[in-house]
Amino acid sequence: MSGALTRYIRTFTGFNRDARLFLLTTVIYGAALSLYWIDFNLYLESIGLGSLIGLMLSASMLAGFLVAIPASALSDRFGRRALMAAGMTLVALALLAFLPGQRALLFIGVLALGAGSQIVGVVQIPFIAEHTLPEQRNEYFSLWAAVGFLTTLVSAVVGGAVAQTLADRLGLGSASAPYQVLLVGVAILGVFALGTVYLLTNDRPAVDRERTPGSGRFGLVISDRKLFFRLLLPGFLTSLGAGQLIPFLNVFIEKKFGLDLAAVNAVFAVASLGTAVAILAQPAVARRFGRIGSIVLVQGASIPFIVVLGFSPVLWTVVAALAVRNSLMNAGSPIFDAFSMDRVSPGERATLAAGMTLLWNLGWVIAPIYYSVLRDTLGFYPGFAVDFVTIIVMYTIATSLLWHWFRDTDRTAARGDVVAPVPIEAPVLVEHA
Repeated sequence: MSGALTRYIRTFTGFNRDARLFLLTTVIYGAALSLYWIDFNLYLESIGLGSLIGLMLSASMLAGFLVAIPASALSDRFGRRALMAAGMTLVALALLAFLPGQRALLFIGVLALGAGSQIVGVVQIPFIAEHTLPEQRNEYFSLWAAVGFLTTLVSAVVGGAVAQTLADRLGLGSASAPYQVLLVGVAILGVFALGTVYLLTNDRPAVDRERTPGSGRFGLVISDRKLFFRLLLPGFLTSLGAGQLIPFLNVFIEKKFGLDLAAVNAVFAVASLGTAVAILAQPAVARRFGRIGSIVLVQGASIPFIVVLGFSPVLWTVVAALAVRNSLMNAGSPIFDAFSMDRVSPGERATLAAGMTLLWNLGWVIAPIYYSVLRDTLGFYPGFAVDFVTIIVMYTIATSLLWHWFRDTDRTAARGDVVAPVPIEAPVLVEHA
């Protein structure tokens, strides 16, 4: 353990200024986005619009789906920093639009937030690849993801408690008041995150996309379509499972066990702590079992805990299952990021990032509609039961495909210089697995 810690410390001291600043951005922006993901559905329930949760989530993901390719192309032209700033500006404005609680503004807000958060998401992985050395990336991606989950932990505990306290002291007695206070705070965090982005060096990708073999329309670069398909499909299947369940777990746990805002946030904080620890340990697991072997190991082991999460009547077992499942399912994502560096050329970075974002968002456009249909036709608890079964099937198929397609390249892959993102189920700078 001390050796692993020493390795992280030694590697961290070698990061350049922009890489370190980006970790600060992760903390501030991640706190804002994490609080949104944990509490926005509960806010809709508190103002009597719980029936619109699925529709709004689908609308938000559709907006992200539509901007992914343009964001990829524009980031090559104007730089990753400029696109991150634009995306964070949209997120901050969206959060303010939620405050009045009016349907029209809520829909405008979720569209802006979906677009803004995915603009950030599609450029942040190429940005990291361009500001770290190949030998640093395993550790950096793991550290980056762990920082995101630790941020979720702290912001969930502190945010929920502070919002409730402020609402009480200000004499705001409505059920939605703590959530409105929270949204104001989240918008402020978004503005601070925007400030950290402007501290980054103004950048343009070093790769000349016009001269890259395989360049196509809209600046897209794909030299091996079969490889792209294999890198993209498992993430899409995971998104179909995660998108119908993960965003609604807060509602499920709140209703099943009658928890208040602070308690719900505390549950997800515990889950985030476990995830952060697992992510930090994953590079050592990858060195022992290989990168694909370690991903398959942890994701496969997470599946039994989904059963406990969905069907146990005891709160502490559900909290434990949530923490372990999130830890295992998300732990492999940074390692797959590093593995993917070997698989594509430098000119394909933004294209693969955009493709992953597109399919992830598409899954999250489809899945919440499926969730809403199940809830409306079967009822709350039976609908969730079918959701849990579906997510088990999707995760099993996705994990099996990763092993089938990439196990032979696992140990022989070089420590390449390109990255392709595998989205984490819940937002780090985005959702938790």
